[in-house]
Amino acid sequence: MNFPDNLKYTKDHEWVMVDGDVATIGITDFAQSELGDIVFVDISSQGDSLGAHEVFGTVEAVKTVSDLYMPVGGEVIEVNGDLDAAPESVNSDPYGAGWMVKVKMSNPAEVDGLMSHGDYVAMVG
Repeated sequence: MNFPDNLKYTKDHEWVMVDGDVATIGITDFAQSELGDIVFVDISSQGDSLGAHEVFGTVEAVKTVSDLYMPVGGEVIEVNGDLDAAPESVNSDPYGAGWMVKVKMSNPAEVDGLMSHGDYVAMVG
C-alpha cells in the first residue's frame, strides 16, 4: 500500500496535505482498499464551515456507505467535482485525482494533532 510520507493522517483514514492555510483532504489507500469499488462520492459541504471530526460527505462503495470526517476545522472552499463523473479515481489514485475537498483551515495548528506517516503505517500494520 502507498502512504506518502509528506502527508498527515487520521485514525478515520483521511489524509491531509497542507499548503499554507489550505488543507487538501481525501481518503487513504488503505481506506479505499477496505471499501472496495467506489461508485459514488457525495460531498455537498462546499462553503460550509465545519469543525474537526464533523462529517463533510459520504463515499458509497458497492456494499457499504461510509462517512467522511474533517481532520481539521475550517471552511470547505473547493470540492473535487471530477468525482461526480469518475468516483473510481478514489480507488485508482487516492492521493491525486481522487482528492475530495480543499479547506481553508480555521486553526492550522490542528494539523499538529494528526498522525505522522510512521504512526499511520504502524496503526494499519
